[in-house]
Amino acid sequence: MLEIDSVTIDYRAQRGNIRAVNNVSFTLEKGETLGLVGESGSGKSTLGLSIIRLVPPPGAIVNGHIRIDGTDILNLSEEEMRSIRGKKVALIFQDPMTSLNPVKKIGAHFVELIRTHEPTVSEREILERAKKALNDVGILPERINDYPHQFSGGMRQRIMIALAIALNPDLVIADEPTTALDVIVQAKILDLLRSLRDTYGMALILITHDLSIVLERCDKLIVMYAGSLVEYASSVELHRNPRHPYTQGLLQSIPNIELAEQKLEAIPGSPPNMLNPPKGCHFWPRCSYAEKKCRVEEPPIVESSPGHFVRCFREAHNLERSRKR
Repeated sequence: MLEIDSVTIDYRAQRGNIRAVNNVSFTLEKGETLGLVGESGSGKSTLGLSIIRLVPPPGAIVNGHIRIDGTDILNLSEEEMRSIRGKKVALIFQDPMTSLNPVKKIGAHFVELIRTHEPTVSEREILERAKKALNDVGILPERINDYPHQFSGGMRQRIMIALAIALNPDLVIADEPTTALDVIVQAKILDLLRSLRDTYGMALILITHDLSIVLERCDKLIVMYAGSLVEYASSVELHRNPRHPYTQGLLQSIPNIELAEQKLEAIPGSPPNMLNPPKGCHFWPRCSYAEKKCRVEEPPIVESSPGHFVRCFREAHNLERSRKR
């Protein structure tokens, strides 16, 4: 249902041009869950916003295609896009407190949302649908007349999820849905999203900086670094056989409670300054396998095994050697 084809996104600042997303491609089927993982500044949230054409200024999609059910949304008018946002593709923002209007009751949020797409529906019917959506996410329907400040952080996040599913969209994008929540509430929110995906038959994109929380909850994973897709595979394959040095580093930094004496490995260095990124592979200053070629040329994306894509010269060399044998 979703096809991202060679999408490139730039932010044009006074100090220079920042390439936030660099030539990213992937597909997503209905009913699948995709995890977008990377450090802050890796471009994952910008990529998520591009799917509903909400990249904030001075950002712009400068290349590529974004197709939803075969329709390239980059060719649609703003009015046509408004009919897609919320109805076909819904977005759950990072901070529910700033996303909900503090002076409006919860029911008014649903009225505004549903009336935008279905102007003839009665307010009574809207509130009934809203109560069902709230009940589906574990919020008592009678609290529809409460204000956002009367709910805890986890409950506000559930309300955001209820708003996202109110129009039964084909795709829900959750941008850091567990930010500022404690570990137990995080797990409940993620389990709720997975349950709703199965109930409503929608596709789901989880955007996060924490690889550990999506490994068991996603069908496919994309690891991003400095705007580039560096690895793309099924979550099972990526967990068992990580190919890119950055992905390996992320996995080695996840604590395992079953190991009594585990030494956690940190990735050396810091993410690059995107105003002046390193030439060649952006990861080479932090990579223990970096060669001279990595410092001057951008590595290609290679398919190391069926459905497993890696952007790395080392993996390309390994594939070439195996073919010659």
